[in-house]
Amino acid sequence: MSAGLTVRGLNLARSGKAVLHGIDLALAPGRITALLGANGAGKSSLVLAIAGVLPATSGAIDLDGRSIAGLRPEAIRASGLAAVPEGHQVLNELSVEDNLKVAGSHLSRSALRSAVDVALGTFPELRERLQARSGNLSGGQQQMVALAQAIIVKPRYLLADELSFGLAPVVVARLVPVLQDLAAQGVGVLLIEQFTHIALKIAHAVYVMERGRICFSGEPLELIENPAILHSAYLA
Repeated sequence: MSAGLTVRGLNLARSGKAVLHGIDLALAPGRITALLGANGAGKSSLVLAIAGVLPATSGAIDLDGRSIAGLRPEAIRASGLAAVPEGHQVLNELSVEDNLKVAGSHLSRSALRSAVDVALGTFPELRERLQARSGNLSGGQQQMVALAQAIIVKPRYLLADELSFGLAPVVVARLVPVLQDLAAQGVGVLLIEQFTHIALKIAHAVYVMERGRICFSGEPLELIENPAILHSAYLA
């Protein structure tokens, strides 16, 4: 069985309008892959399609050699893929502790306790906020909760959409090493990041999207040495 998350010939329409056109993308275990592009390029739509939230029009999505195309989001999550959507999405009315418990609701009581301990070991800042209403947290703290929820399900692949959206640089600097640690543990990470210098610094591979298509795939150094490729995509 081939290891990796692969997307082949993926097409997607939203509200009757085609937004993804023949997307090919590969995510390898233990590596951080950056996905860059201007707002509206289709990056978030791609993440939602892979995660099963949006049904693709056509194309294939395989997780470690097994098709996950057409599966419901909870089935895809159970298969080993966790998505952290844009905008620090948490259950605002629930406490931090309950948010973490919901993420691990499929686990046994002892396994859940162990998983929560691991997540809190990654984000010790949340220990003192366990009983706080999640909607009252800062944006950075909410993003920690969202990442902690993903960690609890012990994913083999993690899709992080706009990790730094609306966050202060000091908070981003706190979150980036978490992704690097996950990759070091063998997790394949897809990072969509507005700060291209951060993405190119930590990524092993990079894709650039433009108007729903992949216009570049390769190594970060290629984009660093040829910035015109990125400039073209962001100005399209």
